[in-house]
Amino acid sequence: MNIEIRKANLEDAQLVALLGRITFADAFGSFWAEHLHDYLEKTFSVEKIRSSLSKENNVFFLAFADGLPVGYAKLKKHSPNENLADKSPAQLQKIYLLPDFIGQRIGEKLQNALFEEVIANNIKTLWLAVWDENPLGIRFYERHGFNKESKYHFEFHGKRANFEVMVKRFDV
Repeated sequence: MNIEIRKANLEDAQLVALLGRITFADAFGSFWAEHLHDYLEKTFSVEKIRSSLSKENNVFFLAFADGLPVGYAKLKKHSPNENLADKSPAQLQKIYLLPDFIGQRIGEKLQNALFEEVIANNIKTLWLAVWDENPLGIRFYERHGFNKESKYHFEFHGKRANFEVMVKRFDV
């Protein structure tokens, strides 16, 4: 399988929005089933993604397998977190793959492209939040140098999800 990772641009807004909807629904659809449509409309509209792509602080990466779009990642270059000593950390905000492509090292390639961007921007701390009911995700991040540092909670339409905040530090 030929894997290509590249930065997304404004012309990719529809592609990122569609991948976002599909992958988020796969990951969280059963948890937020009754409100999933509302969340997808709010978070993954083409307009919202286009706006996010246009912001200097955001960098999106797309993954292609044999020419097919199969995943994406989003880096927020400056994303303070009150629980971190570093006041200028970046956040790995999203990294998702279509279900059929999980376990084929594509997520690792997406993450490595994101790590290269972090290093190129002299960022010392990268944090992320992973759903605590996602043990595969937690293990993936631990294998790649992230450590659990704190927790946070997210509520949407009265449903609460718990997340592990994980951190990776870079020597730049």
